[in-house]
Amino acid sequence: MASDTRNRSKEQQITEISGQIASILQEINYGSIEIIIHDHKVVQIERKEKLRFDI
Repeated sequence: MASDTRNRSKEQQITEISGQIASILQEINYGSIEIIIHDHKVVQIERKEKLRFDI
């Protein structure tokens, strides 16, 4: 049973991380997304966005 709980929790985390990345992709116009991974796990997502001005 413990492995079932861990697997469900891992699936929920993957779904949440995927949703966060998809959300950023929809919002960003120019820039980059960096995904930091430690020990096979996503630990951080960095979003860098450029604002461009045509002056």
